[in-house]
Amino acid sequence: MTGMEFIPELIGKIDPTLLESATKGLALSIGKVAGESGIKLLGGTGGQVLDGAGKLTKTAQDLLFSISRKYIENYTERHGTLKVLGMSKHVSLDAVYTAVKLLNPEELRTFESVEALESAFRENKERGFQSRECTKQSGIAVANQEQYLMVLGSPGMGKTTFLRKVGLEALKRNKGDYKPNCIPVLLDLKTFRTGEINFENAIATEFQNCGLPEYQKLTDKFLEQGKLLILLDGLDEVPTERMGEMVTNIQDFVDRHSKNRFITSCRIAAYRNNFRRFTDVAIANFDDEQIENFITNWFESQPERGKECLERLNSGDYKAAKELTQTPLLLTLVCILYQRSGLFPINRSTLYERALRVLLEEWNGAKEIPIEQLYKGLDTKRKELILCKDSGIKIRDKKKAIANE
Repeated sequence: MTGMEFIPELIGKIDPTLLESATKGLALSIGKVAGESGIKLLGGTGGQVLDGAGKLTKTAQDLLFSISRKYIENYTERHGTLKVLGMSKHVSLDAVYTAVKLLNPEELRTFESVEALESAFRENKERGFQSRECTKQSGIAVANQEQYLMVLGSPGMGKTTFLRKVGLEALKRNKGDYKPNCIPVLLDLKTFRTGEINFENAIATEFQNCGLPEYQKLTDKFLEQGKLLILLDGLDEVPTERMGEMVTNIQDFVDRHSKNRFITSCRIAAYRNNFRRFTDVAIANFDDEQIENFITNWFESQPERGKECLERLNSGDYKAAKELTQTPLLLTLVCILYQRSGLFPINRSTLYERALRVLLEEWNGAKEIPIEQLYKGLDTKRKELILCKDSGIKIRDKKKAIANE
């Protein structure tokens, strides 16, 4: 899968065998909650949801299979595809996904202060904050283990992709890598930038959208019985003036429905270590194995091109390009550049300029993050001037450059 012109039509769809298994599992889960709670899903017919053996009746199957399939299709369509950077089409998340690795909690001390980050950078010979000696764990294994998980990472490290992937695995039920038997619900926290923050209503709307009868009552029962995996994505994308309110609402929501499982994501720079129940972990930089897996998946339809790309990155002639590949977002940029021209820019500054532009301009635009009032006048050129190293350029020259635009 290349991410560009070689994408199949049935994009982001779960394998038919997995879809059938997922549909049955989800339908039975909904049916059991409804039957055991006395919630009537079959209107005034008086039909039973469960038979004497605790299985779905034929009438219930006809209804709940259709609803469950719709729920899975809704989730897959919204969260099972990716489109970033220069992609001309969406690409299936499963097709290009590379398993995430997480840093152990003790490794997070590296990010506690500016001084700690500076020390880590100076001690690391590989131009970064994480050394290859950092202890890492499988992301999905940690998600299976922890009931409350806070996933931290820098921009473009794959936090959103990881949450989406965990949800996809949960949908597959016993066929997926996520083992707890939960119904995944992903909520994008930036959608709460205005109005009331009501997670219960937002979850109920997800079930309403797939045509589930008595969706409000069932949502209450799902939450009460701990049947949900609630994925809260992008805490850092909440407007600054609402951050305190959002944190309080999340804490209260988790306390009210503590039987469920929760995964939240946030950029490291925006996190204040203020979630009581949650275990904090950070996404680790890609290692050589992950980089190889990603490139192999990306160039699935052009294996020779993928092999060439990997060989050049490892040759030493393109050290600047290789340095960027530790971040999933910038690895995507590297793959796109190579796919288009069959080579990488030899000039380090040109390559870094492209990467910086992606981070400053295209990334937030692709994620539809609104620019807050405070930063409306801070365009990409001004950000570059702020970030540039002095190295002979005086502050007055920067001010002059802005004034002369």
